[in-house]
Amino acid sequence: MKNNAITLSAIGLITLVGNWIGFGIKPLEALPGMAILVAIALLGWWISKIIPIKVESPTVVWISLLALILTSPIFPGHEMLTKITNKVNFMALTTPVLSYAGLSLGKDIDTFKKLGLRIIIVSLLVYTGTFIFATGFAQIVLKLNGTI
Repeated sequence: MKNNAITLSAIGLITLVGNWIGFGIKPLEALPGMAILVAIALLGWWISKIIPIKVESPTVVWISLLALILTSPIFPGHEMLTKITNKVNFMALTTPVLSYAGLSLGKDIDTFKKLGLRIIIVSLLVYTGTFIFATGFAQIVLKLNGTI
């Protein structure tokens, strides 16, 4: 847990700097929102470790579920949480996360070399399928709502 807290805090600090440089939001102004995002990630990670489910579920599921509950209209403080976390721009968050992911994958480069062309083909098919189905779903929902 300590390593996760340190890693998430470092990502949070880098995000605050990126948020300041890229979007003009001062770090102290965005700090409460970043602290909430880090706390949600840590709490979601902790939940994934203590839930006694026989099937191992990905941590991102618990983090996403927790974030959805905390920001949904059924949660009493959702407006305040949303207002505070809106100070952290999503694009500022992607830079350190993708950098960390790239560094993490770097240690497994030999494994990726063994997979060769297969991993590229599978990845392209997965990304293409995800994009096509997401845009199709969005098209249907927007048509049903009368937005388009």
